[in-house]
Amino acid sequence: MATTHEIKVEKRNDEGKGASRRLRRAGYVPAIVYGGELAPVSIQIQHKDVWHASQNEWFYASILDLSLDGDVQKVLLRDMQRHPFKQLVLHLDFQRIDENAPIRLRVPLHFLNQEVSPAGKTSGVVIMHELTDLEVSCLPKNLPEAIEIDLSGLDVGQSIHLSDLKLPEGVEIPELRLGKEHDHVVVVAKTMREEAEVAPAAAEGEGAAAAPAANGKPAAKKK
Repeated sequence: MATTHEIKVEKRNDEGKGASRRLRRAGYVPAIVYGGELAPVSIQIQHKDVWHASQNEWFYASILDLSLDGDVQKVLLRDMQRHPFKQLVLHLDFQRIDENAPIRLRVPLHFLNQEVSPAGKTSGVVIMHELTDLEVSCLPKNLPEAIEIDLSGLDVGQSIHLSDLKLPEGVEIPELRLGKEHDHVVVVAKTMREEAEVAPAAAEGEGAAAAPAANGKPAAKKK
């Protein structure tokens, strides 16, 4: 069952760049809510509330309850503009959801029991997380805040693919419908020796390609 989180908002009457600057100086973040059968609505949210929420995974991968004077609309965060170097959120876009229509959203991956796995307890082994999140499709009520991956059985040389993941009921990975070539590796356990062997091979390829141009002249052909 999806967890929802309430965020209190206020209606915004003034629009435009000047109005947005005034809002930000007053400690608010301008935002918009769109989608569904209702018209887009301009809103404002206290920056402290937005900043606190933005430090959590659920803000990006959960259904949010936007509460406007008791009127609650269920939405997903679709875009967030940040200041390039200040700790400021500049603007937010929220999309209304239809609780009877499937949605697509990227959710984080949580890796469990890595330290107690055979690979995790073997010296000289690196466990690589090739993906940290993935896109899922489901009804809003089934949306998970994260996908948990149990690594307790992971051994040296083994890998976990998308098709190996245990998904909550009603949740699918759309990419798997595209064919086996899209069954990407999520986790792999390699020895450090295997990792070291890849680097020299890549370096040799780069060196061979760069050699003809080292003196600014093409390499002479052998006769």
